Amino acid sequence: MEETKEIEIMEAVYDKNDEVAAQTKDSFTQKGIFAINVMGAPGVGKTSSLVKIIGGLSGITSYVIEGDIEADFDTRLLQSMGVEAIQINTGGACHLDSPLIEKAAGELTLKPGVLFIENIGNLVCPAEFQIGEHVKMLISTVTEGSDKPYKYPLAFEKADIILLNKCDLIPYVDFDEEFFLKGVRAQNKTAPVIKVSAKSGEGYEEVIEWIKGKMKTL
Repeated sequence: MEETKEIEIMEAVYDKNDEVAAQTKDSFTQKGIFAINVMGAPGVGKTSSLVKIIGGLSGITSYVIEGDIEADFDTRLLQSMGVEAIQINTGGACHLDSPLIEKAAGELTLKPGVLFIENIGNLVCPAEFQIGEHVKMLISTVTEGSDKPYKYPLAFEKADIILLNKCDLIPYVDFDEEFFLKGVRAQNKTAPVIKVSAKSGEGYEEVIEWIKGKMKTL
């Protein structure tokens, strides 16, 4: 009977993606572009938050790469506001990757400012891939429930800032804020958690100031 040997192969399957992401990030930095990877589940208010944030970034040019499986409703909304925005439809893929971002960015007339990359609505895959961003912004919401940091730990672990949207609904939904924050801090000790409401505009001034502060590190 032949001896069976188990061979362990160590290979980073994301090597090519990470290589392109590093090059894209360097290109953004050299152009004075601060890139933000916006993550969150479907319906948390990613685009609604971008509308509030971009509206408050007076004097700073904003660009958007909008990721969806299908359709372009959000891109058309942003373009109607005068924002230079471009659509990526993955046709089924659950996340954006760095080659897609590199190609889309090449179609924008990028000058110094902020580039928001709205990822596919998903709390799993987008957190696993670098796409050339400087920071990751995770948007969660009280209507999702307070257990999301426990069920989807990687997204919360990787986030540089966390927005808790629809906070105006806290009195009307079953949301345990203390339990939520405990779960966040179990994964991430440093990311600020900012309560916002895309409906009322509450909290976004703090988010905007955080972005401006981070831009100074470029």
